[in-house]
Amino acid sequence: MKIRFIGLLLLISTSLMPLYWYWPLLANYSNSAILSQYIGSLALILMAFSQLFATRMPGLETLFGGLDRIYVIHKWIGIIATAAILMHDTVDAEIDELGPETWLVDLAETLGEFSLYAVLILVVISLATVIPYPLWRFSHKFMGALFALSSFHYVFMLKPFALLDPLGLYISVFCVLGLICYLITLLPFRLLAGRYNYRVCAIDNSAGATCMSLQPTAKGLRHKAGQFCFIAVQRPGMTESHPFSISCAPVDSRELRFTIKALGDYSAKLAGRVQVGDKVQVSRAYGHFQARANDDPQIWIACGIGITPFIAWLEQGTNAQVVFYYSYKGHQQAPHLLQLQQLCDSRDNIKLVLVDTSVRDRLSSVEIAEQASTMLASSRVYYCGPKKMRESLQQDLNREGLRYSRFHFEEFELRSSVDLRPVLALAAKLFSVFSQQLKQRRGK
Repeated sequence: MKIRFIGLLLLISTSLMPLYWYWPLLANYSNSAILSQYIGSLALILMAFSQLFATRMPGLETLFGGLDRIYVIHKWIGIIATAAILMHDTVDAEIDELGPETWLVDLAETLGEFSLYAVLILVVISLATVIPYPLWRFSHKFMGALFALSSFHYVFMLKPFALLDPLGLYISVFCVLGLICYLITLLPFRLLAGRYNYRVCAIDNSAGATCMSLQPTAKGLRHKAGQFCFIAVQRPGMTESHPFSISCAPVDSRELRFTIKALGDYSAKLAGRVQVGDKVQVSRAYGHFQARANDDPQIWIACGIGITPFIAWLEQGTNAQVVFYYSYKGHQQAPHLLQLQQLCDSRDNIKLVLVDTSVRDRLSSVEIAEQASTMLASSRVYYCGPKKMRESLQQDLNREGLRYSRFHFEEFELRSSVDLRPVLALAAKLFSVFSQQLKQRRGK
């Protein structure tokens, strides 16, 4: 549930490694030009990692944490790479004594300029969540193409080292890695990522959600309770993959169940268009939202459709002492309510607290702290629900004595925004500096 140190160490070390070769070059060339060359190399390395993360390859979660945390890293290295590209373009990287400029060098410079502005536009689209998801997803596919242009820029621009030198080979490896990963992301979902074939065996539209049960038609998926998958229904207009939590515990038959609330265009289509017998492509399982198997008392908090991972946990069973809060607004908007009550009634170690906000106040940290009493500080809280409520509860429970490290959650938001104002202010400042330098060059 957290970003893993080994992954951050890998990112930082690979980003700093080129300095080992750039440092001796400072004695022979302009310091600002060498700095700009390194910043450009840094941008390429980070962009290559961004392409790698987009593949969702096995092993990435082992190094960097759950897929939700990988997408957080993906977002921030994209922002840092964009800032690096701007700085590389602002700080003059040209070194006169490297030789004459050929048409390939001129082309590489032109493509570098083009990719700079195109990346800026795509980054703004990525961070501005007001832009519709389909447009964001479509535009995001061009990031790899811009990385290819940036790689071309690197290969043919004049630089104070050869491509076959250790530094040249090091950066070239990341260029090749990024291009291979980009090609992988272009493959249709069913060819690689959606390797598991299922068919819909039951559909239940009730309590404001669609409960879809799937049977494998070949080898089924092995998963853990609390994980999620990307699925694509093989119907016209629905073959695009989307992530949903698995709302059942693992079973020998490897059947799956997804409980989906209509929160977007795709999920809204599911209720009216999916039929029993439809084919569904399913990816491997992702996520590390699993309760720790120790003696710590546990507090589970589910809000609305956030019940899905906890239903899987309950079906699997737990020996921990649990106080389970389920918050919803009316029985008509409470998926799995009856099953939840039956599962909790059959287990002495689980106390269920129903929070129907249509007839009572919302769940508060005070209520949770009073229920936990002196056990709050030693408890572990597991939460799945809206982000604002999570942040509020996390802060309030921390004031009540619960450490932040004991509040567990997964983002379940693979597209998130940041405050663009400081980013845009920095971009405007750098663009102003660049424009002034460009005018000076033309004046000469």
